Amino acid sequence: MSDVVRRSARAILLDGDELVLIKRTKPGREPYWVTVGGGVEADDDTIEAALHREVFEELGGTVGRTELVYLITDKLDGGIGVQYIFAARLLTMDLAARTGTEFSNPERGDYEVVRVPFTPDALGELNLMPPQLADFIAINTQALASTLVTPVRMP
Repeated sequence: MSDVVRRSARAILLDGDELVLIKRTKPGREPYWVTVGGGVEADDDTIEAALHREVFEELGGTVGRTELVYLITDKLDGGIGVQYIFAARLLTMDLAARTGTEFSNPERGDYEVVRVPFTPDALGELNLMPPQLADFIAINTQALASTLVTPVRMP
């Protein structure tokens, strides 16, 4: 069994009928899109707390209830990385409040907040990374949207 050497939290983040994404533009590379999120830090109490911190850092935003909907495991040097993918609804956003090294270091490229219709067709037109997350979202668009509308009650 390999050790987990990196954990990250990402959000399939809905605002109404739109998905909020970050369009990444780096010198020498075609633009690509990612969901909001990033690495879990040592001072994050939980993986969900890391998600809330990342939403604030990248969007100046807050989210409501979150649901863990998917895991992605990657082979990394020295072990594995696990990406915890949550579904969430955006409650507030203030781009002027964004913080983090990605905004203070121009060598990291541009981070443009974009909204796209939350439909398989619209998502299929984007180079959404990682590919397995793009596939998961496209296949489960309707289920993901309904997860965030109705509270789930188990018998």
